[in-house]
Amino acid sequence: MGTADNTLGGGAREFGPSDWAGARWRRHSPRWTAFEIIAMVLGFIVFWPIGLAVLGYKYWQRGSGGPDLQSFVTDRWKDAQTMMSSNSSWSCSGVVKRASQFYAASTGNMAFDEWRAAELARLDEERRKLDEAQRDFAEYVEAIRRAKDREEFDRFMAERRARPANEGGQAS
Repeated sequence: MGTADNTLGGGAREFGPSDWAGARWRRHSPRWTAFEIIAMVLGFIVFWPIGLAVLGYKYWQRGSGGPDLQSFVTDRWKDAQTMMSSNSSWSCSGVVKRASQFYAASTGNMAFDEWRAAELARLDEERRKLDEAQRDFAEYVEAIRRAKDREEFDRFMAERRARPANEGGQAS
């Protein structure tokens, strides 16, 4: 146990392990985990803003008491896996819909939340219609290309048949 002079009282004070762990300045200072230290060092090595982001997160965590970086990253990874596995087709509408399920927090106003849900559903339907029209147009263009290719091939074959047989095979 260590002692320290108490500047106000003038006497010595004993510090034990519980005093050190419960010190006021340590309560809002979460410990760095090995994952966070490695992430910060690698972040500075690979791309310095990543290291700054880790430092910023730790500063925010100290003030708000949020989860440690590893828990935060694990949760976001699980959210991303859930979004990817919930629908195998990766159209824009599916991504927007799944992202809104996970990240669109309620405003607390039920009327606004219902209106927002209805608008998102309407926009999702519009996106579906646009995707369908795009598919139809792509099929139309492909049919035109096939018809043009068929026409060019038929013209080539007709010209080839019209040529005399000895013209194409002799060398000068």
